[in-house]
Amino acid sequence: MKRSHNCNQLRKDNAGSSATLIGWIDSLRDHGGVFFLDLRDREGKTQVVLDPENQTLSELFPKLKPESVIEVSGEVRTRDTGTENANLDTGDVELFANGIIVHNQSKTPPFPLDDSADKVGEDLRLTYRYLDLRRQSNLNALKLRHQASLAIRKYFDDKNFLEIETPMLFKSTPEGAREFLVPSRLNEGKFYALPQSPQQYKQMLMVAGIERYYQLARCFRDEDLRADRQPEFTQIDLEMSFIDREDMYALIEGLLKTVWKETIGEEINTPFLRMPFNEAMNRFGSDKPDMRFGLEIQDFSEDFRTSDFKVFAGAVNSGGVVKAFNARGLADITQGELKHLEETAKSLGAKGLAFIKSEGGEWKSPILKFLSDTEKDILKNKLEVGNGDIVFFAAGGWESSCNILGRIRLETATLLEKRGKQKRDPTDWKFLWVIDFPLMHFDEDEGRYVASHHPFTAPVEEDLSLIDSEPRKVRGQHYDIVLNGVELGGGSIRIHQPDVQKKIFEEVLQIPSDVVKSRFGYMLESFEYGAPPHGGIALGLDRLVTILAGKESIRDVIAFPKTQKGQDLMTDSPGNATERQLRDLKVQSIAKDA
Repeated sequence: MKRSHNCNQLRKDNAGSSATLIGWIDSLRDHGGVFFLDLRDREGKTQVVLDPENQTLSELFPKLKPESVIEVSGEVRTRDTGTENANLDTGDVELFANGIIVHNQSKTPPFPLDDSADKVGEDLRLTYRYLDLRRQSNLNALKLRHQASLAIRKYFDDKNFLEIETPMLFKSTPEGAREFLVPSRLNEGKFYALPQSPQQYKQMLMVAGIERYYQLARCFRDEDLRADRQPEFTQIDLEMSFIDREDMYALIEGLLKTVWKETIGEEINTPFLRMPFNEAMNRFGSDKPDMRFGLEIQDFSEDFRTSDFKVFAGAVNSGGVVKAFNARGLADITQGELKHLEETAKSLGAKGLAFIKSEGGEWKSPILKFLSDTEKDILKNKLEVGNGDIVFFAAGGWESSCNILGRIRLETATLLEKRGKQKRDPTDWKFLWVIDFPLMHFDEDEGRYVASHHPFTAPVEEDLSLIDSEPRKVRGQHYDIVLNGVELGGGSIRIHQPDVQKKIFEEVLQIPSDVVKSRFGYMLESFEYGAPPHGGIALGLDRLVTILAGKESIRDVIAFPKTQKGQDLMTDSPGNATERQLRDLKVQSIAKDA
């Protein structure tokens, strides 16, 4: 068994020669006793015509089924004029078969293996994922992922990085997302954790003098799932010594420029725009803003400080804000749509969603009676309110108000798109660095400061003096790379001085010294042996490829993804452990005993 060509290789130059192809039957056609089939492999398709005078083949044809694996031998011929297929790379030729070997006859697939399968339930497609992956769109997504990975490795190799694997079995450091725990049979009562990221290992590599490390790292988080989240995922992980933030910006911009060019052939402009965290929140209500459309948020706190509308004035005078944006052209919003927006706002902590419509030359709103003519003029001029517009408000704490309007902004953009009044072009590449994040924030539930990114992020040097007196004002050397409302990745310059790291752990984050020693003692000790200044970043490979492929979910670019319940329907996992397995691990199944 040896094929001479793949199914996307034959051309006019091959006419008159013999060829052998092997692949899957894509389709079968009987044109008045002349039998055709399209043969497919991962590279493409070739039309095969069966010799009508070959009795054996004529008898075989009715027995063939789509998706069966066959081997076809014959002569390459040019197609008759007018029968060429411009949609196929091999459309000028066909293989005139004189022999067929059936290697495996297929049952009828549970769903069509073309784009119409998108209408089939995802659970069914994931149960038969090995069939779903035969679909050209899915195969193309995996090819694109391969091309991106290849471009990434080549780029880092050219930049003198070393690809180094880090352990999958790590110690549990329960902060941030929930971890997957792995019981140790050889160490009774002890557990490993699957790594959420190689964070501490890659910093140890910098202490070890590696200087430039990267890997396409497998990471694990036991979180509730959604379209852009999986329990296991891949990140482009890297760390560098002797750098500052400018070095990181240039490196990643070069990487993304290379990946876009090598995979989809598009040039992206560098350098990328940079925006402080506070500005992103104030203008767009998000630290990962989608900048492909306007609808920018504006602040009206001072304008309503003495307002007769007590909801607004009360928010400002209690230390909060009043913010609003103009959803231009959305005054025709339906009651159902408006109710959905209100429920969305309430889910984020709002008591309701104040609005003003401008229709038929007049303003309409339950709150109008509380507003003065001066306040109305300010709103009209500042937001440029015209006929057919609707203004949405949020009043309360700064962060919650930003978050509420940020979400409403995205929802209204979708409503405007449905009406054809706005378009978010998926190929309008609006890259952005979001910078100057707060180093930490106060967690009301825990009654202490917690790291905004992670506790290894270095403070901005000019803010160091504020750590003891005004920790809220300390900025971290943290940076996120954002594209069209998606956070592609984030990283920071790290703390490399043991005294500063210890101070952040114990005095600022108030982690008890014994816990610090247990979780991070080896790291603090390593910093006492000449730790270099260093920094890093991690980008989500799955998210990046999803955007390149124009897909909606990262499940579409992962070969064998999990469902939103964390299940692999094809293999029916997770499954049960045997009594012996549990006994060897000294683990008792509470669920089984209950």
